[in-house]
Amino acid sequence: MSWGTELWDQYDNLSIHTNKGIEVLDKYANFLRDRVAIETEYAGKLRRLVKNYQPKRKEEEDNEFTSRQAFRNLLKEVGDLAGQREVVSETLQQQIIQSVALLSKTLREDRKKCLTDGTVLQQCLSAQLSSLERAKRNYDKAYRDSDKAVENYKKADMDLNLSRAEVERYKNIMTSKNQQSDDAKNEYANQLQKTNNLQQHHYSMLLPAVFNRLQELDEKRTLGIREFIIGAADVESSVAPIIARCMEGIVKAGESINEKEDSLKVIERYQSGFTPPTDIPFEDLSKMDLSNVSNYSHSTIKGTISVRRKGVRNNILQSIFGSNKQRQIIEACITMKNSLTADGQKEDFSDLPPNQQRKKLVAKIAELQQRVDQETNTRDGLMKMKIVYEANSSLGNPMTVEGQLNESEHELEKLKRDLKKFQDILDKANQLQVANNSPQSHRNQLQNGHRTSRHSNGSASADDHHDADDQPDDAGSLSSSSASPESGLGTSHTSLPGSGQGSANENAIGEETCYETEVELLQPLGTCRALYPFEASSEGSIPMSEGEELQVIENDQGDGWTRVRRANNSNGWDEGFVPTSYIECTLFA
Repeated sequence: MSWGTELWDQYDNLSIHTNKGIEVLDKYANFLRDRVAIETEYAGKLRRLVKNYQPKRKEEEDNEFTSRQAFRNLLKEVGDLAGQREVVSETLQQQIIQSVALLSKTLREDRKKCLTDGTVLQQCLSAQLSSLERAKRNYDKAYRDSDKAVENYKKADMDLNLSRAEVERYKNIMTSKNQQSDDAKNEYANQLQKTNNLQQHHYSMLLPAVFNRLQELDEKRTLGIREFIIGAADVESSVAPIIARCMEGIVKAGESINEKEDSLKVIERYQSGFTPPTDIPFEDLSKMDLSNVSNYSHSTIKGTISVRRKGVRNNILQSIFGSNKQRQIIEACITMKNSLTADGQKEDFSDLPPNQQRKKLVAKIAELQQRVDQETNTRDGLMKMKIVYEANSSLGNPMTVEGQLNESEHELEKLKRDLKKFQDILDKANQLQVANNSPQSHRNQLQNGHRTSRHSNGSASADDHHDADDQPDDAGSLSSSSASPESGLGTSHTSLPGSGQGSANENAIGEETCYETEVELLQPLGTCRALYPFEASSEGSIPMSEGEELQVIENDQGDGWTRVRRANNSNGWDEGFVPTSYIECTLFA
């Protein structure tokens, strides 16, 4: 079915309909333009959002946490999402909107041409109809005039009073009017035939052709809207997989968050490496002024002396910072040049806690090693270039790279010196950490306002000799056949604090009172069973095998170590510290 045959008389309605159709197409184009503007604005706002929430340079160190990494990945995915919205906007603008505008322009021009042709056809038909109407009016007038002339002639011919000439005049008038009537009739018939032919041709061929062109134009517009809507949906669908991957990336970023791992990283970042302070001992002032107490010499120690019972634990478990070797390590670290870095920290990071210092040193060493490798590659490249230039002077002058080579060698040596320096600092820091992990260091970090030195055959009190710790203590340490001096095993000659063999008070008295005394073994507090094997790696600790039974002689004082005792093959006792978490204790009631 076509408009030309079915709507042959709806010229005006078809004109209005096609105009409305093109207006719908223009409205769809405006809709796409507004959507493109929204997509562009949305993408721009997403970009600004991502930029505003990017981690600052001062927050880069927090990127090691999984939550921060997830948020950074989220920002990356949102940025990619913004990029896809920009793709949608640009594709709609370049492919859809331009095509819609071009189609709209073409349709308007074709419609205007069709309407112009239709108007011309209508004007031609109207002109022919006007000619037919005029011919009909002329024929009607001539016919009435002819009929009147015939009637006048008949009256004159029957009137006997008129002359022959008068009758002849009426007859001539009648003949003339009849001729005019016949001519008008012929003209009317001719115009009628032309009008009918033109009208038939107009409504059967000319006007239907115009209407069919309008129908094609409207169908083209309708098909265009269909293709444009589908094309816009295809543009959206083309980025849907990428957007879906962005969503998957966001989900993966959320699933990558590990609260336990973040908690461990917090520990790694802020752990100082120091141990919590132990209980502050009670200072009995009445016992600190025993300067006239007589010496106890030739004492035979069988077992160990309890801190709670003898008050000389500090003589047995000397602070880890009391030995000469460790003092040298500390002094070496202190004398290191402590220039400040750009962020206000010391160059060797000695102003940080031990764990943080080691972490910074490891990172610094890795950075220096990378720079050394890069500079080595640069130097090797310059050397190869120099060799090539020396072999073929046409390629270049070898002296041009000599300065760069010397500068590279100088920079490489400087980097290697810095690398060696920081490696030494790290080694010393690690030695301090190993020393601080011994059970004695855990139990002797806090003293009651004074320090006591170990001695043999006479001791200097804390108030008399402040430099006692700076002297070698091998001869003055408690002797033991199976453990270190700090373990308190074996026999030795000890004196009570303040006795001070050779002191001014003793010389003034002029006599020496000796006592042969035997100190009793500490009574066990209970028994324990080893849950896991333990290899002693620090001073004052003893190894144990899984399932071994031992005696508990001193409970854990909050430092994670318990003092135990077991019989050895020489009818003696081995005493030392083991980790509290490695044993199961059963204390006596």
